[in-house]
Amino acid sequence: MKFESKDFIPVLFGGDINTYSVARAFYEKYKVKSYVFGKYNNGPSCNSKITIYSANPRIEEDDFFMKTVKSMATAFANKKIILVGCGDSYVALISRHLSELPENCIAPYISYDLMYQLQKKDLFYELCDKHGLDYPKTFVHKEDMGFDFELDFHFPVILKPSNGILYWECPFKTQNKVYKIDTKEELIKTMKEIYASGYTDSLIIQDMIPGNDENMHVMTCYSDKNSEVKLVCLGHVLLEEHTPHGQGNHAVIITEYNEELTSKVTALLKDLNYVGFSNFDIKYDSRDGKYKFFEINTRQGRSNFYVTGSGFNIAECIVEEYVNHNILQLKVAKQPHLWLVVPKKVAYTYVKDPKNIEMLNTLFQKKEVVNPVFLKGDFIFKRWIRMVKQHFSHYGKYKKYYHPEEYNEVKLPEDNIEIN
Repeated sequence: MKFESKDFIPVLFGGDINTYSVARAFYEKYKVKSYVFGKYNNGPSCNSKITIYSANPRIEEDDFFMKTVKSMATAFANKKIILVGCGDSYVALISRHLSELPENCIAPYISYDLMYQLQKKDLFYELCDKHGLDYPKTFVHKEDMGFDFELDFHFPVILKPSNGILYWECPFKTQNKVYKIDTKEELIKTMKEIYASGYTDSLIIQDMIPGNDENMHVMTCYSDKNSEVKLVCLGHVLLEEHTPHGQGNHAVIITEYNEELTSKVTALLKDLNYVGFSNFDIKYDSRDGKYKFFEINTRQGRSNFYVTGSGFNIAECIVEEYVNHNILQLKVAKQPHLWLVVPKKVAYTYVKDPKNIEMLNTLFQKKEVVNPVFLKGDFIFKRWIRMVKQHFSHYGKYKKYYHPEEYNEVKLPEDNIEIN
């Protein structure tokens, strides 16, 4: 692999596929290595040729985080330091300390006050009301309300924390990212377990929109420093992960275009004076033909390489605006492209809609497909073995955790790992 010296250094925070996807975007466009700071020695960025990875369990602590940033800024005083948070806690740390960052640091993020509002799901739904975005019927529960309440929608329902950052700071044995609840008794039991963990913020109870993973969508945007939206990329999710901690993480995405959603989200971001990457989770509701918004992530999503893989490199947005001082032109993704992090057979086994299967066939045949963790040339044996084991572990995970009513009656393809 070849690397070049540039007048900037990407510094990424996190440990999962998000960091590697961003690092790969920087490498593919600018041939630079990214410095990645995570909590543990695992994940795709660890032992990679395109990253310099450091692990410390204290990286999410304010003082240690700022010490890390300042040391990087001092060590590379003649370069721009591009800070990219690849998880909610890291984005919050960058935003909270914007005024304290060294002069050579670039941090394309909104104020902490606005970020706090948007990351709390109950406050996000108030913004949806204001801007005409649809969302599922919702009941916001606070612990002091007790459990004698009624819902104006039927079971099953979805239960999730309003404050995801605080929620994961309060671990407990049965902790899930999202809960599907079938009865009132189960709902109250689960809520009590969550509150007993030390979680003190609101819980969100929502009408469960019918339909499987293939009704899900994800939209990624980039807004420049003038709050003008310069990148929009909508992905049609065909499959999600279903492990307790991975519930809702995307596993298969095909890029597509929707003019109405693009217009609504662009107007919302402009009105908010938003800056940087934003990421929306959306589900199509066949009952009324509307797309329902679940949340906004104030960062690029975990599956962000579906954007770069579609031809819209996310690293380019930051570098061209903040380092090269160019005026960005609006780019909207319209051509289909396939992103996946599971084996082909897993995709073909659990994707049901014949139209989606046909699209999978087409994109595989045209080689319009990418698995972000397998980059040609990025071979270090320790990492390779870890990534391959993780890749094929999805067979067992889906068999254990995901039980769709019907399977596709299609001939499964020969499986192999796509290396791009």
